[in-house]
Order: sequence, then structure tokens, then C-alpha cells
Amino acid sequence: MLVLRSLVGVAFQVALFAAGLFLPAGTWHWPRATQFLVAYAIVVSAAVLVLARIAPAGLEARFETPDRSQPMADRVASALLLVSMVAWWIFIPIDVFRLRLLPPPSLLVSGVGAAVSLAGLAIILLTHYQNAFLAPVVKDQSERGQVLVDTGLYGCIRHPMYSGMLLWFAGLALWLESSAGAVATLALLPSLWARIRVEERTLQKALNGYTEYMDRVPARLVPYVW
Repeated sequence: MLVLRSLVGVAFQVALFAAGLFLPAGTWHWPRATQFLVAYAIVVSAAVLVLARIAPAGLEARFETPDRSQPMADRVASALLLVSMVAWWIFIPIDVFRLRLLPPPSLLVSGVGAAVSLAGLAIILLTHYQNAFLAPVVKDQSERGQVLVDTGLYGCIRHPMYSGMLLWFAGLALWLESSAGAVATLALLPSLWARIRVEERTLQKALNGYTEYMDRVPARLVPYVW
């Protein structure tokens, strides 16, 4: 059932991504977008099958739903981050087919973008393997036996999934031929920073050792920088 639910979730994601790209574009003839959707479906579906076998707890955590233990501040921060990401996503086709705010990247730069995007996606998937408590909502998971994860990627930065997400978005924008979209990835930082602040305050209260972990690993998103 876990694999089936996860694969259905992947299909739903791909459908949403397709709608967010093709509808604002006003055309289905966008080879780069089609290639992205196919590659995403294949890579993430394969990852689901692997994670279900070697790290089912990490996959199961993605189905955690909001409850009373989720702080109101996290509900607001999550909503702001979601709105920012949706706006960014819709901006890409509008820029590619209408605005053209910046010259489109060369084929070489687009190829580099594709590699960066895949690297970001790999980081996201790896965090699900390394952290069995990586739920989409911030809340007390003591009933699941939550423990501090401070190894692997988490030994370098405190929020590797968000770092991977930013790489994925920036690289994807370049692959889809929107230089402005890659720059616009920076517009996600304010809402992402707000979510990080709420998440860390909650974890400091609910998770033993998290405050000390913040001292040991000072970088949030970029090692030795921030």
C-alpha cells in the first residue's frame, strides 16, 4: 500500500506540474517541459521503489498530516512558501513564451542546468533516506520515536532538503530556457527563511539535543556560508 500510495502521489505531482507549465504556456508543444516531466516521473518512481525497500519510514513520513501539534506559525509559513513556489512555477512558462525578460540560456548552460536540477533532486531524495522523520509539516513526532538526525547531509547543513529544492528549481529553470526563472529562485528565500525559523524553534522545544546540534552545525542551507 505504501508503494501504491507513493506512486499515485508521483502521478498526481506530474499532473500538477504539467498543468502549471502547459496551461500558462498556452501550448502543448514544449519539448523541454515534456522531457522534464518524463524524466521526473521515471526518476522519482524508481526512487519510491528503492526507498520503500530500504527506508520505508522516510517514505511514510511524507504522508504525515497536520494536526493540533502543528504550530499556527508553521501553517502560515507553509502556506506562504507554497504560494511562492506556485507563483514561481507559473512564472516559468509565462517568461518563456511571453515576457522573455532575459535572453534564454545557451544549450550548454541549459545542459548544466539539467545536471544541477538532477543533483538537487538527488539531494532531496537522499534526505528522505537519511531522515525518517522528514514530514511535510512541522510538529511533535514523539509518538513515532523521533530522534535527532545529525549525520550524512545533516552533518554539513541543517536543512539539506531545502538546499536540494533550490538547486532543483534553479537548474530546472535553465533547462526550460528561462534565465529569469533561475534568478527568480532567489524570490523563494524570504518564505523559505520564515519556514526554517518556525521549524527550528519548534524542534528546539520538541526534540532533545536540537539546540546543541544548531551550535555544532551552524549552516542552514550552504556549508560555511549560511
